[in-house]
Amino acid sequence: MSNNKHSQEYTNYESSTDHEKTASMKVLAGDPKTAIKKLAFPMMLGMLVQTLYNLVDTFWVSGLGADALAAIGFVFPFYFLIIALSNGLGVGGGSAISRRLGLRDKVGADNVAVHTFILLVICSVLFTVPLYIFAEQIFESIGAGRATEMATSYGQVIFAGSILLFFTNVANAILRSEGDSKRAMNALIFGSVLNMVLDPIFIYTLEMGVAGAAWATIVSMGTTSILMAKWLFFKNDTYLEFDFKDFSFDKNILWDIFRVGVPAATQQASMALMMLIMNVIIIVASNTDGVAVYTVGWRIVTIAIAPLVGISTAVVTMSGYSFGEKNYDKLSFSHIYSMKTGIVVQTIIALLTFILAPQLAYIFTMSEDAAHITDELITFLRIICLFYPMISIGMLSSSLFQGIGKGLYSLIATILRALIFVPLITIIFAFALDMGLTGIWWGIVVGNMLGSIIIFVWARYYVMRLMKYGALR
Repeated sequence: MSNNKHSQEYTNYESSTDHEKTASMKVLAGDPKTAIKKLAFPMMLGMLVQTLYNLVDTFWVSGLGADALAAIGFVFPFYFLIIALSNGLGVGGGSAISRRLGLRDKVGADNVAVHTFILLVICSVLFTVPLYIFAEQIFESIGAGRATEMATSYGQVIFAGSILLFFTNVANAILRSEGDSKRAMNALIFGSVLNMVLDPIFIYTLEMGVAGAAWATIVSMGTTSILMAKWLFFKNDTYLEFDFKDFSFDKNILWDIFRVGVPAATQQASMALMMLIMNVIIIVASNTDGVAVYTVGWRIVTIAIAPLVGISTAVVTMSGYSFGEKNYDKLSFSHIYSMKTGIVVQTIIALLTFILAPQLAYIFTMSEDAAHITDELITFLRIICLFYPMISIGMLSSSLFQGIGKGLYSLIATILRALIFVPLITIIFAFALDMGLTGIWWGIVVGNMLGSIIIFVWARYYVMRLMKYGALR
C-alpha cells in the first residue's frame, strides 16, 4: 500500500472518530510511516541522552580505578533486573492501553493505567527489599572478591531507591502508550542531564566514592518522578485519566497486563542473568579486569543501541494500536519500515564504533589504575559492534510481539538467544577453541545474531498469517 493511500485512509478514519482529539491520538490514527517517525525520533534522542549518562557515570567512576568499575559490573546485572521488571510492567500496561485505544475503549485504557501504577508499588517493594538486606552476601557469593565492599555500598543505594526507577519507567511507558513521546523524551533527558551534573559532585566533591554515583542516580530519578507525577496526576492534560478513589482490581485487566508484562520482564531479566553468567565465564577465563572491560564495554554498547531502543518503543505503541484496529496491513508496514530505519542507523553507529574504538577506550581508561585494560577494551569494541545492524531485526520483531499482546513469543526467542546461544557459543569459543577473552566477545556477537534471525523469521510468519486471516474475513 502506498504512503498516500495510507495517509488518505487513516486521515479519513481519524476524522470520523471522537477520541483522536489530541495531537498524540491523531498521530496514532494517521499514516504509520509518519507515526513511527514522530514516536521514534523523540525517544531515540531521549534514550541517547539517557545512555550517554551511563557513559559519563562510567567515566567518573573509572577515575576510582579498575576495582570500582568491577564493583559496578557486579551490581549492574541486579540493577538491570530492576530495570527489566519496571520496563516489563510498563510494556505490559502500555501494550494493553494502546490496544484499547485502538478499540476506542478510553474507559478501559484509563483503568489499565491505574492498575499499572498500583502494581508498580507492590512489585518494587517485594523485589528490592531482599536485595538491599542481603546485598553483601549476594556479591560475596558471585565472586566480587576485593570489590565486594564497593559493590555493596553502590548496590544498597540503588536498591533502596529503586521504587523511583519503577515509577519513572512505568510513567514513561504510559505517556508513550497514548502517543505522547515528546514529554516522555523530555523526562528522560532532564533526568539524565541532572545525573551527569551530580556525578562528579557526589563522587569527588563530596568524597562519597563509588556510592556517590548511586546517589546521583537516585536524586535525579526522584526529581524526574516529581515532574512526571505533576503531568499525570495534577496538571490533568494527558489523554488518559487516573481515578484511584474507586479503584478495585479487575482480574481480566491484570491478566492483560501480565500476559505481556511478565514475559517482557522475564525477557529483560534473562539479559541480567546472561550478564551474571558472562561475569562468571569471564572470571574463569580471565580475572576481575575482564569484568571491568565487559562492564565498560557494555556501557558503550548501551549507548550504541540507544536509538534502536527508541525505535522499539514506537513499534510497541504502533503495533498495539494497529492490532486493536485489526489493521494488519498497517501493522506489517510499521514493522518493516522500523526495521529498515534501524538497520541503517545501527550500521552507521557500528562503523563509527569500529573506527573510534581507540579513542573511546582511552576516555574510560585514563586513570593509572585502569590504563592496563585499554587494549582489551579496544578489542571488545571492534568485535562487539559487528552485531549492531543485525540486532535491529531482532529487537524490533520482539517489540512487535509485545505490542500485539504475544509477549510469550518474544520471551521464548530471547531465552534461546541470551541463555542458550550466547553462553554456549561463548564457552565453545573461549575454552574449546582456546580463544580466551576474545572468544567470549565473539560468542556474544554470534549468539545475538542467531537469536535475532530466529525472532525475525517468526515475526514475519506471524504477521503474514494475520494479514491472510484478515483478508479471508
